[in-house]
Amino acid sequence: MKQVFAIFFTLSVAFSMNSCSMVKGLDNPLELLTNNQWVLSTLLGNVIGESDFAQQLPFLNFGDDGSINGSTGCNNFNGQFNLSGTSLSLDPGAMTKKACPGEGESNFLSALNSVKNFKIDGNTLKLLDGAKEVMSFIKK
Repeated sequence: MKQVFAIFFTLSVAFSMNSCSMVKGLDNPLELLTNNQWVLSTLLGNVIGESDFAQQLPFLNFGDDGSINGSTGCNNFNGQFNLSGTSLSLDPGAMTKKACPGEGESNFLSALNSVKNFKIDGNTLKLLDGAKEVMSFIKK
């Protein structure tokens, strides 16, 4: 009987430690977002290529202090984000004012303003409007 208890106890401890490590990232979602450059890969369900934007693929950088900066593919921006659990709101803030051909930048900014939450799956950041994915980024 002692052997069965010892095996059960050992498995319980091992399972608990594994569960804690899986939940650790959720305890501090800021760590998941920061210290990475996130490069746009899909927008409104469409795979993105460099030809969809004037100069480069849009990207985001999240700061530990709640700042966000990046590129719309044409203009650069510096703003703020608000994070509470997996709820996320983005404010691109100040932006350069270059004239940008096409609709890439306006579609990107519109999608950015609709973000309400996020999830990270491996090296992919998915920005969501509730359950609907509005854009995804790949960790660079």
